[in-house]
Amino acid sequence: MGKLLVTGATGHLGRQSIEFLMTRVPADQVAALARDPAKATDLTALGVEVRQGDYADPASLERAFAGIDRLLMVSTVMFTDTITHHRNVVAAAKAAGVGHIVYTGIQRREGSGFAIDMVTETDMATEAALRQSGLDWTIMRNTLYLDSLPLILGPKVREYGFRVPAGAAAAALGARRDFAEANAAVLTSDGHAGRIYTLGASHAQSFADMARKLGVPYATVDRESFIAERLTDGLPAPAAGFLWQWGKAVAVGEFAEVTGDLERLIGKPPADTTIFLSQIYGL
Repeated sequence: MGKLLVTGATGHLGRQSIEFLMTRVPADQVAALARDPAKATDLTALGVEVRQGDYADPASLERAFAGIDRLLMVSTVMFTDTITHHRNVVAAAKAAGVGHIVYTGIQRREGSGFAIDMVTETDMATEAALRQSGLDWTIMRNTLYLDSLPLILGPKVREYGFRVPAGAAAAALGARRDFAEANAAVLTSDGHAGRIYTLGASHAQSFADMARKLGVPYATVDRESFIAERLTDGLPAPAAGFLWQWGKAVAVGEFAEVTGDLERLIGKPPADTTIFLSQIYGL
């Protein structure tokens, strides 16, 4: 196994994936991609090589990927040209001679017509690009992060409970840190080429289940009411509308499948939804 590189190194998932990599391999075997290396000096101090690269600049990516054996491709930020950016990464990796790409995508329900703007289409296009690249690849289909759930629920759960899109489906939501540990496990072991892992909790529960376990009220709201409430929390309208789609995806069952993949990869039970939310909201 040669040198490993993690993109999005200054973001939460990329940074945590590097932390777990450093428990498995020496720091000098790890490289990190950052648009602005000055924001990753903490990694440099740990012995990680920080390379400059931008998803929008294919030449910078090809330079950054030189000499890399395995690459963790963290999904780019929303509200950008995500499909082009991801295709740039795949093309640059191939040109630079990268052997294996591990891609962090999104869980999708088989046969579903549900789509999240700037997410579902990008994800499908990226998976297609990987399959057509001729490179070894592994796809990590992540459920919705528990870390993001408070954005959907808002800051006033203790006062008003869950006010969410209608739907009774369960969801196997997972913590970002568990996904980061799974990324490190796949990058540092063999047998993952051509595999698709669907990563989430080891059991699923609905919004109503979560509210009941936390002892708070539960109610469904329409899109307009949800967005209005998020606006009062200080979110801009585009972000509020985006969060509605994620909440609706939970409610209609996009993240219901339980595969056990995450628990097998990290070798322990993933974070518990009720405990996670209890700690955030002080319940």
